Formats: sequence, C-alpha cells, structure tokens
Amino acid sequence: MIINQSISPANGHIQVSHVFKNYAGHAALHDISLDIPAGSVTVIIGPSGSGKSTLLRMINHLERVDEGFIQIDDEFIGYRKKGDKLYELKERDILKQRKSVGYVFQNFNLFPHLNVLQNIIEAPLAHKKLSKDQAILKANQLLGLVGLRDKVEAWPKQLSGGQQQRVAIARALALDPKVILFDEPTSALDPELVGEVLNVIKNLAKLGKTMVIVTHEIAFAREVADHVVFMDQGRIVEQGTVQQVLEQPKEERTQNFLSRVL
Repeated sequence: MIINQSISPANGHIQVSHVFKNYAGHAALHDISLDIPAGSVTVIIGPSGSGKSTLLRMINHLERVDEGFIQIDDEFIGYRKKGDKLYELKERDILKQRKSVGYVFQNFNLFPHLNVLQNIIEAPLAHKKLSKDQAILKANQLLGLVGLRDKVEAWPKQLSGGQQQRVAIARALALDPKVILFDEPTSALDPELVGEVLNVIKNLAKLGKTMVIVTHEIAFAREVADHVVFMDQGRIVEQGTVQQVLEQPKEERTQNFLSRVL
C-alpha cells in the first residue's frame, strides 16, 4: 500500500484518507475521506447498507482497508510505515492500538458470565493499565457517570437493554480512550429506553473526547453533532454542519432521505 500523507499530532484527531472496501465485488466503501478534529462529535447518517458501520469498524481496524489509510493523531491504524509503504501490524500490536479507541456496539456485547463491575474492570486489568483497586474506583466513577452506580454487582441478564448499553458505554471509557465509536447504540433498544442512552451520550459530548456516532436518530444528531456526514451506497454524499446537512441540504439524495425519516 503506497502512502504519501500524514497529519500533525493531536489528541484524538482522526483522518480517513481515500479509503476503499469491497466485499465479493461489491463496493462497500468508495473513496472515503474525512477529517475529524480532536474533541469533536461527528454523526454519520444514511440508509441501511450505506457503509456507515463498515467505516466505523475500520477506524479501529476491526475491518481491513483495501485501499487508502486511517490515522489517529500521527499513527496509522492497523499498519506501520516503512519507506512509502504500509505493512499490516501483528495482532498483538493492533490490540495495543485499540486501547485508544473505545467501541460501543449495537447489541451491548457484555460478558454474561461477569457482573457489571467485572465487565468494566476486565480490560484495564488485562492490559495492566490500572491496579485492581484503581480499576474498581474508576468503574464506580464511570457507573456514576452513566447513572448506574447502584448496579455495580448486577448481572447483565438482570438489566434492561438501556442499562446494558449504559454499562457498555462505561466499559468503553474504562481505558480512557482518545476516541469513542458508537455503532447505532440505540438500534437494539425498545423505544422507551432510547432516551436514557442518548442522554448519557449527550453528557459525554461535553467531556471533550472525539466521538463518532452512527445513528438513525436525527433529532439527537441535531443536538450533539459538530459535523454531520450523510452516506449512501458506500460514498459520502454530503457533509458539513448540522445547519448545512440537516437543515439546508444541497444534495437531492440527502433531501429525499431526510424527507422520509423526519
């Protein structure tokens, strides 16, 4: 893979540069480029199958790029640079990189055999980032942040979907990542539980971490986004501020999409 670009150091600055991804001849992503400033909230919207989740998974190398590259701060994600080429990192080095990128999945992905506290402290202990006492203290602080301090000893099966997702958010924060990725964090929830998760994310948006959120919740996007990206058929159709994309979209495809979901 030939490269000739870099970015200046920052704290959670994401640069996606001319990224392509194909599955069995189908273009899941076509020439995607984004510049996401450190500390900003970027919301990605679009119809199902437009490539939103694929892009998110590439930001922490859960999926490999076919062409192009992604950087967080001055570091290539999933690759190392040698001369003018990139070579894929070994799995252990990819796992080290992922400590800087928190990921909140659609379906919570809590460990059912661990209680809430154990789910949150598992990663900091496994990576030897905190002592057990430090990890427990931080877990309690994070549970307070997501409004679940009283659920520290509960098991995932005892929690509602909204509570499980809030625990998943606390877990994603446990390693103090530079970047937090949210992949449709409310899509698996009953409608009455959506608000409690969105409120937590709104509060996180005030903490200054870089956040990238794939969502169908347009009203929520209006409230939290610094930047909105509309994708369709693996391409970025339009991007800009909330005002530019959600209030006064220029592209007909964006207008048609919003007319159906609003």
